[in-house]
Amino acid sequence: MPAKNMIQAINDGLDVLLDTHDDVLVFGEDAGYFGGVFGCSQGLQKKHGLDRVFDTPINEGAIVAAAIGMATNGMRPIAEIQFADYIFPAFDQIVSELSRIRYRSAGQFTTPLTIRTPWGGGIRGGQTHSMSPEAFFTHIPGIKVVVPSNPYDAKGLLIAAAECDDPVIIFEPKRLYNGPFDGDPNKPALSWAKHPKGEVPDGRYTVPLGEAEVVREGSEITIVTYGTLVHVALNTAEQEGVDAEIIDLKTLAPYDIDTIAASVNKTGRCVVTHEAPRTSGFGAELIAQIQEECFYALEAPIARVTGWDTPYPHAHEWSYFPGPERTARAIKRVLEA
Repeated sequence: MPAKNMIQAINDGLDVLLDTHDDVLVFGEDAGYFGGVFGCSQGLQKKHGLDRVFDTPINEGAIVAAAIGMATNGMRPIAEIQFADYIFPAFDQIVSELSRIRYRSAGQFTTPLTIRTPWGGGIRGGQTHSMSPEAFFTHIPGIKVVVPSNPYDAKGLLIAAAECDDPVIIFEPKRLYNGPFDGDPNKPALSWAKHPKGEVPDGRYTVPLGEAEVVREGSEITIVTYGTLVHVALNTAEQEGVDAEIIDLKTLAPYDIDTIAASVNKTGRCVVTHEAPRTSGFGAELIAQIQEECFYALEAPIARVTGWDTPYPHAHEWSYFPGPERTARAIKRVLEA
């Protein structure tokens, strides 16, 4: 299979969807001629034409509103929000309209709309280009929320989302888009930052929505995470010599509690990690559900490793980012409890 980074895998997935589905449209700010600020749709307008891959005004509310209209009238639009930080002007359209159409119409209408957006930190984007707002959307019934951690999943989840009859938001970790990037030219490359290209099959395939994956088996402790922090967890377990079982959620709504519970019931200990701020972050939901499902198996309190309750910083990004050092301290604390 050819090796691709995440940008190339997403581009390939969009190309496959445009080739195989006449009702698929791809659009967003700079998503057409320029191919997106990260190049995820590069070359697709030239291949598939202006009618199917096109640019929009700088108006996220209008982008999503137009996409909702398309989706309720037989199309399968794939709309790009240029950065996850910019999704909030479209929040009312997503929450008040998009999420409720199937319910409001008693199933007469569906909205097969996919919203893609670069997400998370790790590229020195500062406070307005580094947010992780996934918890806002996992709280809304009717919306599926997806976060890939590798090129193979990025393509497979994208195709599965576009072929789903319900709305899906895909948060794409821009820290993983291109592979190696140490984030600071004055520091040596971070060991966990080396993400080689992954094998990605040509053509159509899907990764199921709502299914987590055990990416590392272990018996001492369970680490539940998603996106960039999957790689942080893998690196930390290896460097610290911990027999950790690591779960990549892939889909946050609906999340795969069965896989999580089976692991925690086996290990008896758990750490949950995410980039977003700690208070009311998605980890709080995970911990509550794990406690309900696995209370009698737990041998220690569940720990969280998260971003801080501050805006995302620029100069002190690696102090904010929940990297291997903070993850290792949490693992040690839970194992020694």
